[in-house]
Amino acid sequence: MKSITVTELKSWMDGNEDFQLVDVREPYEDEICTLNGILIPMNEVPAEFGQIDKDKKVVVHCRSGKRSANVISYLEQNHGYTNLYNLEGGILAWIEEVDPSMEAY
Repeated sequence: MKSITVTELKSWMDGNEDFQLVDVREPYEDEICTLNGILIPMNEVPAEFGQIDKDKKVVVHCRSGKRSANVISYLEQNHGYTNLYNLEGGILAWIEEVDPSMEAY
């Protein structure tokens, strides 16, 4: 499984890299803090995977990186995705290393 650090993600954002950001947390978690990706809660991925791009880099994130890793494994095994990156440490790492002003939970 490919992964990306929060500092690499920040440089992609700052450099206007062409990628899609997918948040697999629950809506209440997104309300606490967000990276402004498209929200597809983990349990909805089997029905909504068509929203996830196959033609460019896709960064999948959750709170700590575990749910997003599970989602990536599912998508790679069942739908042939090869362009997915797991955000190491999830949004908690983003808060710790990039934007400590965001609310951690």
